[in-house]
This record gives sequence, C-alpha cells and structure tokens, in this order.
Amino acid sequence: MKPGNFLTCAAALSLLLISAGVSAAAPLPKLGTDKAEVTVSGISSGGYMAVQFQVAYSQMVRGAGILAGGPYYCAQGVLGRALANCMEPSSKDSPPSPAETLKTLGQLAEAGKIDPVKNLRDDRVWLLSGGNDKTLAPAVMDALAAFYRELLPEDAVRYVKVPEAGHAMLSISDSKANACNTSSPPFINRCQDIDAAGQLLAHLLGPLKPATSAADGEIVAFDQRPFIDGSAIDASLADEGYAFIPSACRSGGCKVHVAFHGCRQNAGDVGRRFVDGAGYNAWAASNRLVVLYPQTATRAGFAFGSSKMIFNPKGCWDWWGYAGSDYHTRSGVQMRAIHSMIEAMGMPAKR
Repeated sequence: MKPGNFLTCAAALSLLLISAGVSAAAPLPKLGTDKAEVTVSGISSGGYMAVQFQVAYSQMVRGAGILAGGPYYCAQGVLGRALANCMEPSSKDSPPSPAETLKTLGQLAEAGKIDPVKNLRDDRVWLLSGGNDKTLAPAVMDALAAFYRELLPEDAVRYVKVPEAGHAMLSISDSKANACNTSSPPFINRCQDIDAAGQLLAHLLGPLKPATSAADGEIVAFDQRPFIDGSAIDASLADEGYAFIPSACRSGGCKVHVAFHGCRQNAGDVGRRFVDGAGYNAWAASNRLVVLYPQTATRAGFAFGSSKMIFNPKGCWDWWGYAGSDYHTRSGVQMRAIHSMIEAMGMPAKR
C-alpha cells in the first residue's frame, strides 16, 4: 500500500473509532456478588441519588448512607425547587415534610414505578450533616432525617452532626484532604479522625473486621456504556466507571456497596480522588465488599454526539430531572444503568 493511501485509511479508521466512542475500558467483571445484600451511599447530588436508588429499588437495597443530601423527590422535577427548597430552604420554600414524601412514595409504588414502600421498613440509614456546609443547608438534612425517623425504628437511623464540617466527604484516607470547614473541590475533608465511610458501613452492615490495606484488592475501570439505554452522553454519564474488587471477591459471594460521588467530584473533574480517597476501599478489602463507583459526565447544553440539550455543568447526579421526568423512578435512565451494573456483577464469577 502506498504511504498516502495508508495514511488516508488510518485517518478514516481513527475518525470511525472516535465516532463510535470506542473505550479502552474492559467490561464490568462478573463476580457472583450477592444481589440481595446491596447498600448505597453518596455525598451531595450523590446523596440525593442514593436516596432515590434506595427508595426505587427497595427490594434490592438494604440501607443507605447520606452526606449532604435531602428527601426523595425534593425537587419534583423543577430546577428552581432544587436550588431553593432542597439546598437553601426558607419558611416559604421548604423541603417536603415526611407526610408529603410518604404520600409520594405510596402513589409511585401503587403505580408500579418504585418498589413497595414496605421493603424500606427493615433498612438501616446513616446520615451526616456539616454545620459549616456552604452548599446545602443543614435544615435539608434535618428534613431527610425526619422522613427516615417516621419510617424506620429509632435504632435504625443514626444522624451525625459535625458543626465544623463543610460540604464534603469526611475521610482519613486522602493525604491531601481539605481542611474540615471547606466546601470546595475535591470535596474530601479531614475532620480530625472522622471516617465517614467506615462509620456508615459499620452501621449499615454491622460489626466490621478492621480495615486493611486497599492493596488487598484492585481498582478496575470498566465500560459503563453497555448498561445505558441510548448513548452515555445523553444521560450525562461517563463512558467509564470504577469498581474496587477485593482479592477475596473474585470467587463470588461478596456484598455490594454503591458509592455515588458528588457534583464536581467525578473522574472528569478530580480524577480518581473520590475513588481512591473517600475511604471505602480499605474497609471493603477486609470485609468481602465490592464497591461500585459509577461516574457522571459534565454537560452544558449541546454536546458532540448528542442531539439533546442537557444542562449539568457540574457533573451532578440527576435529582431534578435534567435527563428525563422519570429520573426518580425505576424508569430513570441513570437509575436503570446502576441497577444493570449491580445485576451484571451478580452473574456467576468466571472460574
């Protein structure tokens, strides 16, 4: 082949691969995980997403840990409500009451859009609110706590308040964590020896074996696209997600925890800071727990390869409806994607 023809073919192939969105990431491994033992947690928009996922898939999920999140369907599909009622509420614009949220859940369950509400009643919930949070007012977390206390036994709900903490994941695992009172990227703070991941996992799962080195497992990047209906960019999801897989979990039988990052905290913005430094992996390694770290992608209007107008410039999870009006139900595109990932990991492990 002549050099000119070769270069022309190579250029055409490159364009074809780019247009097809080819990713170097491997498929999500089949691990034979226990799909009946799933817990979730999240910070900021990830906190809202964790609540949504727990409620919509309550038959699968056994508990949730929430930092700086709020009540289910707080925004009601309206960005203005999200910014006011669900982040900076006032006497006029307040979060939904427990009675209002329970009524919403009942209606959605009756319509078959979420799992039956009764499945939630044996869950465990761990909550954390920072008194110096400059993004989400503590009153929103108080409303979430009130909802759970209306629904669950007293000992099932643990609400931790850290007066000096900002809007962040509180971790002892990130050597470059921000000061406790900050509310800025990468939104991982050091507040003395508060280990939010360890505390929430212990409350959700029961007594844990001591944390060991995360070297007793592996962080793998995987292709998220097979789990998404349509293109990833149309759902404001990244092509790649991550999972921490303990060595002991390669043979099957492990539990699953889904950790949802917050806004401006996805891999596109902060690299693997949340995946490596949030604090889950060392506990997971010693307690037969696979941690799934799904990833969003930022969108600010139209994007290459997409015909949809999506405004998500901070890479938040969808808790106000930017990806569709059914975002809070089992039909939501992001919700279905996460559920499909969990189902895939539950397939029999390869021997």
